[in-house]
Amino acid sequence: MNFTETRGNDGSKSTQVAFSDAILNPSASHGGLYVPEFLPNLGEKFISKHINTSYKELAYDILKAFEIDIEDEDINNALDLYDNFDDKNDPCPVVKVKDDLFVQEQYHGPTRAFKDMALQPFGSILSSIAKKRGEEYLILAATSGDTGPAALNTFKNKEGIKVACMYPSGGTSDVQRLQMVTEDGSNLKVIGIEGNFDDAQHALKNLLNSQTFKDELENDGIKLSAANSVNFGRIIFQIVYHIHSYIQLLKQNEITLGEKIYLIVPSGNFGNALGGYYAQKMGIPIEKILIASNENNILTQWINDGIYDINDKKLILTNSPAMDILKSSNIERILFHMFGAERTKELFDNLNDNLKFELSKEETAQLQEIFSAVHCDDTFGLQTIKTFLDDGYLMDPHTATCLKAYEQLKTKDLKAVMYSTAEWTKFSPTVLNALNVDQKKYNDKEALTQISKKYNATIPQMVNDIFEAEILHDTVVQKENIEKEIVNFIRGN
Repeated sequence: MNFTETRGNDGSKSTQVAFSDAILNPSASHGGLYVPEFLPNLGEKFISKHINTSYKELAYDILKAFEIDIEDEDINNALDLYDNFDDKNDPCPVVKVKDDLFVQEQYHGPTRAFKDMALQPFGSILSSIAKKRGEEYLILAATSGDTGPAALNTFKNKEGIKVACMYPSGGTSDVQRLQMVTEDGSNLKVIGIEGNFDDAQHALKNLLNSQTFKDELENDGIKLSAANSVNFGRIIFQIVYHIHSYIQLLKQNEITLGEKIYLIVPSGNFGNALGGYYAQKMGIPIEKILIASNENNILTQWINDGIYDINDKKLILTNSPAMDILKSSNIERILFHMFGAERTKELFDNLNDNLKFELSKEETAQLQEIFSAVHCDDTFGLQTIKTFLDDGYLMDPHTATCLKAYEQLKTKDLKAVMYSTAEWTKFSPTVLNALNVDQKKYNDKEALTQISKKYNATIPQMVNDIFEAEILHDTVVQKENIEKEIVNFIRGN
């Protein structure tokens, strides 16, 4: 299968590229992204086959359905990394919390967040391709908290790979920050930015599209790629766990084959939601994808009104920081699949020039056939965390936003799967505020200890260990100095 460009071709790139080329060089013409030229249709036979297979077998067959140009040995080596999760046979268990509501727990990997589900195998495949081609790569990552630790973990000490990871200084939890700044791989550079995640992501996209920066890297024999979900290598693995959700409900005898379900996704950069969209288009019986946002409700406005307007928007720092995003990269792929490259380029030219675009009524209606959206504030999230723990289930603040969508957007009597994207340990002060119904400022270590003792909650050893680990990355720069800092890293300065 070939991949094409969301904003059309500018004459300087190939009109179609192979999967390997799309993930090694994820920046497409006009600043766009790569998408598959078609989606494979899986159907009921495929679903039935995998009711009694492993997660790795499911993932392998989905990758093969895309006809990607990756050798089987490399695919299997990548998927074997799921053996390092809490349960190698079920890396993302689906747990029943209400009669019609289930949670897919996506945080059972090495860094305790859902980014491991895609970045672990993706990093392995990208590294193997680069090694076989004899090429060296700089991998850029911009993170709101979870992509960074997962990217650093998967690329650590990989031959021919260097990683520069940018995060908003003060904009992540302590655990997330410590996971990054204590990583000891010799090929890693972690850079704090005086700004927010949108600043970090904007810097990443500018560097990916900067010919001057690429030329400077070329002088050192290095090519450029990215670990964010602008890279389809991330997205293809995110499709898998949505299909896994459906199969798990079948396996648990909660639904019958062909019965539709809702997906409820806490959304920031929209990659997780995009994976659900692809799963639906590939034949999984999904009624609708319900989008939960926090007070940075740009996605709610886009889906409900057809307007994407960041002119008057200021990023709000919330209890669910991984969703504190105003520029959601993966809506571009949705727009392409619905309206084509010409319209997508027009919309994003408007967004770049005027910080706004607006869909027609017909286009908005088409969007709303697939998605519904709602947002909530921190108070709702705190109350939800406490309510669920009173019933015996401990969740993080991102997962808690899903309950707003469950309560307000689920219009049919169908089962729903919501996605728990991070373990509670990554946001323990907020969780403790919820449980104690207070506004005290706890540090992470104090909160972890209290919750663990009072509620008999398990803290993974890796989380305990990072508080004793040496801080190796203390760089914090203004956003205009990012490129200089990365070049110095590449050259060992």
